[in-house]
Amino acid sequence: MGLSGGVDSVVLLHALRELAPELGYRLSAVHVHHGLSPFAADWRRFCAALCRGWQVPFVSRRVAVARTGKGIEAAAREARYAAFSALSVEALALGHQLDDQAETVLLNLLRGAGVRGASAMRPLGALRAPLGAIPLLRPLLEVPRETIVEYARAWGLQWVDDESNDDLALTRNFLRLEIAPRLAARFPRWRQSLARAAHHFAEAGLLLKAAVPEAGARLRVVRLRAAGQASARLLLREFLGAHGLRPPSAGRLAEMLRQIVAAAPGARSAIEHEGAVLRVYRGELLLTRAAAEGFTPIRWWGERRVPIPALHGELRFRTTRGAGIDPVRLDGQPVTIRARAGGERLQPDARRPRRTLKNLFQEAGVPPWERDALPLLFCGTALIWVPGLGVDASFRASERAAGLLPEWRRAEASGAHTAG
Repeated sequence: MGLSGGVDSVVLLHALRELAPELGYRLSAVHVHHGLSPFAADWRRFCAALCRGWQVPFVSRRVAVARTGKGIEAAAREARYAAFSALSVEALALGHQLDDQAETVLLNLLRGAGVRGASAMRPLGALRAPLGAIPLLRPLLEVPRETIVEYARAWGLQWVDDESNDDLALTRNFLRLEIAPRLAARFPRWRQSLARAAHHFAEAGLLLKAAVPEAGARLRVVRLRAAGQASARLLLREFLGAHGLRPPSAGRLAEMLRQIVAAAPGARSAIEHEGAVLRVYRGELLLTRAAAEGFTPIRWWGERRVPIPALHGELRFRTTRGAGIDPVRLDGQPVTIRARAGGERLQPDARRPRRTLKNLFQEAGVPPWERDALPLLFCGTALIWVPGLGVDASFRASERAAGLLPEWRRAEASGAHTAG
């Protein structure tokens, strides 16, 4: 679970620790050190000591918060969730409670959010991670802040207070300290009402999602062109949401839609949004993550997993029989993982001649921008395997021989993608 050291996360850790013997799960805590407060190191030490005393496994992750135009709150959240997504856990529990939910609904509505944004947080959600979604649990989402504080005091718990919570320059603090008390004076159950509204918005979002069956990895541009303006905007908004991306402003969404429907066949246009890139290829809208610059060759020493951060993914090897690479044919030569340089040839089918990767990629329908973002496997100077194309015939294991089957697992904006 995520442990900030504040009262919400401390209470959640205590409650989960109490329930663990009965429910049989393994509990651990992760603290994200943002480095924004002069007391950040003290908070990390507090969390470490708390977990040590309660015998809960503890890890800390230091993150760099990028100062962007989105504001410090949004930048810190992005850095925090990026750290969470890199965890190797079966599920992640967070201490969001009723006040957080109500404030999020109000804040999103003031920003002009649509149905998805107005539905705010879900009790059970999913955190997109490089190798698959992590279940995201919010057990306290219907519990008001005062009840959590009462629980902490009843159990004699200690916690830390973030001094930035009093900074009215931060939008959420302004809502919490200035607006919420006035709402409570006139509407005592305003938090419950907004939380209930979020539930209604979430249900409406499910109906909209059902009405947009193509809001998956790809979306056909012809459908956007045939739809009316309102329907096309909904399609694009739901397409982005299906990939875990927040929709842009109304003006930005309209401009994105204009560029997409006007894209000529063979055009190489790219639209950046939320760290992802939208492109049109063969009449379909695709959403990808651009590969980082500077992918240098990696020597493979026989590891089962080889992370390649520059390409946002991981190369895996599993043993098989009658398929994959025959280790004997490597003949002790160095095996390296390299990016495409141009001019490489592969023979995935022994009945056909060796062909250029360009031709093979075109035949397989691999978009041009993805071709240079794939890890190629070489034995010496010989190309032996390419994701999506397979193993070269001269290195393939025979029918009954043991083999090693490479799998490229890439973290797309839409989640994990596997190419054999």
